[in-house]
Amino acid sequence: MKARGCWLAVMVGGAVVMVGMIGCGQEAPKTGAPAAPSKSVTDSTEQAVVDSIKAPLDKSRAVEGTLEKAAGKTADQVKDAAP
Repeated sequence: MKARGCWLAVMVGGAVVMVGMIGCGQEAPKTGAPAAPSKSVTDSTEQAVVDSIKAPLDKSRAVEGTLEKAAGKTADQVKDAAP
């Protein structure tokens, strides 16, 4: 069973290396420097990234609080049940 896991890790690692080598071997387009994005586009993109990270973190904090309360109640019940 352990050998299968090692074999899988080697195959996945090899595939990542091959994709990286193929990607690095391609030439970049020979165009002029790309135009800088406007400030509003950059700001809205940054805000979208922050929001996409913040929402799951807020949810996990809420779950963490619920779990802490449940753990406290369980500990109290164990204390009450102990002789």
